[in-house]
Amino acid sequence: MSLTTKPETSASEKYSPGQRRSAGTALIASTVIFFLAEFISAAAWTDHPYSYTYHYISDLGVHGPVVALDQYMYSPLAWIMNTGFLLFGVAVFAGVALLRGLSDRRGWGVRILAAVVGAGGIVLAFFHGDGKADQNGTFDYHGLGAMAAIVGGNVLIILLGRRHRRIGVARKPGLAMIGLGVFGLVSTVAFLVVAGSGANVLVGLVERCAVYPVLIGLSCAGVSIWKDRPGGTGAARAG
Repeated sequence: MSLTTKPETSASEKYSPGQRRSAGTALIASTVIFFLAEFISAAAWTDHPYSYTYHYISDLGVHGPVVALDQYMYSPLAWIMNTGFLLFGVAVFAGVALLRGLSDRRGWGVRILAAVVGAGGIVLAFFHGDGKADQNGTFDYHGLGAMAAIVGGNVLIILLGRRHRRIGVARKPGLAMIGLGVFGLVSTVAFLVVAGSGANVLVGLVERCAVYPVLIGLSCAGVSIWKDRPGGTGAARAG
């Protein structure tokens, strides 16, 4: 009996308590940091109030005032959003790097993808979405960072959800992560269509439908890992 069930047990049984908590905390922190930075910087935008449905998320990282992408951008606390982008990227990479159950070839692929997502967040922090790349005819590093974080982030939570037993995430959160990632990827396509059409009315809402699943999925993983115990109880129930 033990021989047949052993492969289904979670890698969380190999976690030290400190490592388990550190991994879970980093994943949860990535979400909290992003949402806090977004909320604080949006609340400071009072010269025409910031709209979560109309404005791009990246607008919050542009101090301005400037008009770009058919939007007026003026974020008095742009440095907070850019710091949030930076810390989000670092926290995602750190959280995934601390996970157990990713020592095989596919697992290392997941870690590399986490590095891509983390790098995307860092690029967003230093290359702002102020439209200067289009005006100057230079490479759009901000757009590259955004796609790395959004597309890579949604694929990342799908892969983590599929490996939920190995990394110590319970079954229900693991399935939720897969569903969130699929929804986020579909929304990413919709976002690119809406943004490309120039119809800015709901572009912020559609963008958030692509971004927020990543944040919620990371929190699902972090909370589940935090609730698990060194003996792998959460994943054992899933098995």
